[in-house]
Amino acid sequence: MRAYRKAAAGCALLLALATAGCSGQDESSPKSAESPESATPAPVTAYAPYVSATTASPTDSAGSPTTYNLAFVLSSGGSSGSSSDSSSGSSSGNGCTPRWNGDQDIGDATVTARVARLKESGATVRVSFGGASGKELAAACDNASDLAEAYGEALDAAGSTQADFDIEGDELTDAGSVALRSEAIALLQEERSDLEVSFTLPVMPSGLDSDSLALLASANEHGVQVSTVNLMTMNYGESYDGDMGDYAVASAKAAHTQLEEVFGTSDADAWRGMALTSMLGVNDVAGETFTVADATEVRAFAEEKGIAWVSVWAAFRDKRCAEDASATDALTTCSGVEQEDGAFGAAFGA
Repeated sequence: MRAYRKAAAGCALLLALATAGCSGQDESSPKSAESPESATPAPVTAYAPYVSATTASPTDSAGSPTTYNLAFVLSSGGSSGSSSDSSSGSSSGNGCTPRWNGDQDIGDATVTARVARLKESGATVRVSFGGASGKELAAACDNASDLAEAYGEALDAAGSTQADFDIEGDELTDAGSVALRSEAIALLQEERSDLEVSFTLPVMPSGLDSDSLALLASANEHGVQVSTVNLMTMNYGESYDGDMGDYAVASAKAAHTQLEEVFGTSDADAWRGMALTSMLGVNDVAGETFTVADATEVRAFAEEKGIAWVSVWAAFRDKRCAEDASATDALTTCSGVEQEDGAFGAAFGA
């Protein structure tokens, strides 16, 4: 898109959104005497689309999101034409200053005003670091302390306690930045006990690849507590020219088995520790088109399994292209399929 922590002595980490107990907890704790009628209802699958952090779109609010993923925070040297000057902010190191899209000041007043408007409905915002383009901060900062400070600066600017790390491409295979990021996130969680962390990772219908599993293992080793692993159910490759809704479901099922094994968690907690993000409409890979019907299928599956949240890349593409639109337009500003404006949001937010 453009950890669970495995605990010692056989006691799996309690996910931030899970309710299951742990065999190593205090046995003197009273057990609930609630009747089935008074028990806490099953958690609802939320809708949390990716939106531009800098530019509003009429379709941002389609589906009444409960959370907006603000895309993206990058290194100050992370986009073409951007400066690597780190004079603003207190982070040190070449490019170790967080900026929206790599070039817009993290405290820019227009972004602050946009975030405030997104929150007016009662929704929260999650700051997403990384993405498919530019340089993620872990590849630019010199040490974990500076990196944690840079992450914290961006979170504070957005008034957010939710951090998403969208790691893909070369940075997913860079063991050095993977380890540095894990160390920095662990430091940040020591300072901010309410910080919720998600990792957004590429997936195939066969599941997560070895690089994504290695990133999660690194998070485990550094004591990072992750609320969700967000699967990018998109862009599988030219040989995957079938039903994109079915591929998304297959990817979720395969990854679910992996997450159970990696983190030693229960079936239900592994589902609740998962999120699914689809690239609406025309994907980057020829032959892959995700339809509104696919969105309805994925939403129903997510609700059935108790998946934490579903998302799209991106809310600003949730509209029909103009008749004279180019193929590039269909990958950046519109969906490339026949639809009513906001139809994907309505399907995912149902």
